[in-house]
Amino acid sequence: MSQDVIARAYMTEERRAIQEQAREFTLREVLPIANKLDPDKGEIPMSLREKMAEMGYFGILIDEDYGGLGLGVFEYCLVAEELARGWMSVASLIARANNVPGMEMLTPEQKKEILPRVARGEWLGAFAMSESNAGSDIGNISCRAKRDGDSWIIHGNKYWCTFADGADYLVVIARTSPAPEGKKHKGLSAFMIPKERGKLPLGINGAPIPKIGYHGWKTWELSFDEFRVPADALLGEEGKGFYLATHGLEKARAHTAARAIGLARGALEDAIAYADEREQFGSPISCFQAIRFKIAQMATEIEAARQLNHFVCTQIDTGGRCDLEASMVKLFATEMAERVTSEGIQILGGAGYTTLHAMERYWRDARLTKIFEGTSEIQLRIISDRLLGK
Repeated sequence: MSQDVIARAYMTEERRAIQEQAREFTLREVLPIANKLDPDKGEIPMSLREKMAEMGYFGILIDEDYGGLGLGVFEYCLVAEELARGWMSVASLIARANNVPGMEMLTPEQKKEILPRVARGEWLGAFAMSESNAGSDIGNISCRAKRDGDSWIIHGNKYWCTFADGADYLVVIARTSPAPEGKKHKGLSAFMIPKERGKLPLGINGAPIPKIGYHGWKTWELSFDEFRVPADALLGEEGKGFYLATHGLEKARAHTAARAIGLARGALEDAIAYADEREQFGSPISCFQAIRFKIAQMATEIEAARQLNHFVCTQIDTGGRCDLEASMVKLFATEMAERVTSEGIQILGGAGYTTLHAMERYWRDARLTKIFEGTSEIQLRIISDRLLGK
């Protein structure tokens, strides 16, 4: 789809070059692998991760002093949209370097040692916060960590920890002290746990959660059985884990919106190509008004989501407040993505309901974007609370 309609105020020549480079990379490297591996629930190959590292995608938000690209959230989301057009899991993988909670809590010495490795794709993280009874309700976390001399002992369960096996470290949120009455968010702490890539540490057991989509990597249920970590595994201040977990939510929601837009764009582009080729009653179906209007509506909704996300990214990069708009774009883009990908399946007809086309992958993955990083219902609550008061 042509990007000429993008507002000139947002798209500089440098950004257009980054976008075009990411688009070419996705069509050349990501999409063929996704089409091959996703139907069999295969995992993102290390060879692709190495190519992404060469492109600098793991260091987009990392300062140049540490070997990163030193760019902003705008560029981060430009790249994420393009990668998601090929495979959303790959667009999500770059967040395991650019936006893992807790990295801002590293000491200057730790940053010098760790961040160059992150930028090279050698130190990727997984976030263990959610539990079976604590999704958006972070204050309901029951996993515990208690101090024992020079160590902490973690006990409890975590759910929805994507990439727990492939990551080089885990960031775990656990309760270290009872919550005061009416302040459930207090008393939570964060821990950084280094681990061997491809394995879970001894003392942490886990099982992959069966999913209908978001293939390319595994999502885990984890069990911590009196798991001991050194005192310096604590990230930031004790009892301030809630603030660490919620820091940068605007960035995460903009990234999710970008992924949703990429999925929707993949559906649109594939639908246009199919409509031009598929003939019925002696004409390509792209000649029929019903199909043409579907495509016009799809394209309009995608562009509306993209423009709102460009505004949110610009606000983040310039230090402006945008928690309201970040929730709006997360809500709008993800709801849009499910509608657009569903319409894409309708345009392809029976072919769209097969794994022979990427359309069903876009649809399955778009459905998830309405759930993670705060459900649509949570976004509606945030928006309404800001507009109407709590």
